[in-house]
Amino acid sequence: MKSRSHIIKGLVYVLADNIDTDLIIPAKYLNLVPTIPAEYRELGSYALAGLPDDMPKYVKSGCFETEFPIIIAGKNFGCGSSREHAPISLGAAGTRVVIAESYARIFFRNCVATGELYPVESSSRLCDIFKTGDSAEIDIDTNIIKRVSTGESFKLMPTGAITPVIDAGGIFEYARQSGMIKK
Repeated sequence: MKSRSHIIKGLVYVLADNIDTDLIIPAKYLNLVPTIPAEYRELGSYALAGLPDDMPKYVKSGCFETEFPIIIAGKNFGCGSSREHAPISLGAAGTRVVIAESYARIFFRNCVATGELYPVESSSRLCDIFKTGDSAEIDIDTNIIKRVSTGESFKLMPTGAITPVIDAGGIFEYARQSGMIKK
């Protein structure tokens, strides 16, 4: 099986509760086809484009990728419609992990099915502790996030059986690599 690094370092982008899929990827960009490489890349440029204008841009104008590989949010991340484009747009933008108190069930499943990013849960309200631009280090294997500036560490919920599926690049690639379906 293909393996990703389970240590994720980088800048944090902080969001609150109820970040819905219209905020993650507005409907007007759903005509982009993620299986076409140029359109996949373009999809990344629109990640979190639905956020209010007074918030810092997740992907700077004219860029395709974000400087924030880590998103920390509150409750009910990914609520709204069941669009697969939501985790795909975040992954295309360079997001490696979203840490939230809870997820909309369909968004969580779409993260696993597409293999775009790790949806990690926290029982702590990290979106009230971290600030956008903070540097963090996450160890998926030990379930720890560290706020680099203060040295504080916080426990995360284990990702368990979804980790190898995401590592493989999604449910179909995992099934191929593990022999469940023919290559």
